[in-house]
Amino acid sequence: MHNVLDDIKEIDDIDLNKEYKNALTNSDFKTVVKSLKVDEEILKKYTSLLEESSVEYGHCKNCKGLLDCSNKVEGYCYLPVYKNDNLVFEFRPCKYKTILDKKNKTLDNVKYFNTPLYLKDASLDKIYKTDKNRFKVINYLMDFLDEYESSSKGKGLYLHGNFGCGKTYLISAIFNELAKSGHKSCIVFWPEFLRQAFYEDFNERFEYIKKVPLLLIDDIGAEGLNSWYRDEILCPLLQYRMDNNLTTFLTSNLNLKELENHLSNTKDGADEIKAKRIISRIEQLTDDLEMISKNLRN
Repeated sequence: MHNVLDDIKEIDDIDLNKEYKNALTNSDFKTVVKSLKVDEEILKKYTSLLEESSVEYGHCKNCKGLLDCSNKVEGYCYLPVYKNDNLVFEFRPCKYKTILDKKNKTLDNVKYFNTPLYLKDASLDKIYKTDKNRFKVINYLMDFLDEYESSSKGKGLYLHGNFGCGKTYLISAIFNELAKSGHKSCIVFWPEFLRQAFYEDFNERFEYIKKVPLLLIDDIGAEGLNSWYRDEILCPLLQYRMDNNLTTFLTSNLNLKELENHLSNTKDGADEIKAKRIISRIEQLTDDLEMISKNLRN
């Protein structure tokens, strides 16, 4: 007795073979299926999905960046994977998406409070190296980088010098480099940070900078000072970090003697003893280096 179901199956097989052979005329389809190393009899059953994958693969092959992405899900390619004797299709991130995710993950390790946006992109390969007046500081920071990478410890730096010579950028580049291996840090533009002392979230941010493993207090000495800022914010901050052996960097246009004079003379009057106490803590936390170099902001 003739079985109609056998005829239907035969027709289906013919259609599958024809559809698969037609798909193989596309070079991207051929590349995708060849990479799988799976028996054709299995592949034929997934021809339409494999064609969809080959289209996305073709987009990726010629893509110049995420803004150029033509796939259904930006930054991802719909690709087949052979697992446990089954062909499954997954959205897999492209190289551009992978690079972006890695960069964003790295940036999460560095917090920036009131700092210029360009510091997020500070990197060692972009630092200005043609001025010999910068060499001592650069060598110091590279030695610090090696030490901190291996031990998560190291004395910080009080880096002072002329306006615009790149003090903050150099230290930010080191912090950004350390962030790639998971080290947490924070960069605080000190004058603006103090101006926000009465904001609702200030206590939370203050607790964070007290305890973060790596801290840069940027442009100390440029703030409009009163005794409360000095005695209730700066002094407890430095004391806590000193007591807990937390690496601390500071940048300034003032040398330590000039900073001491600045800290002595507040709007509330002069107090040399309290200023000396601050300087003493800075000296215990940091090495002192000067950098006089070209104004890179001109």
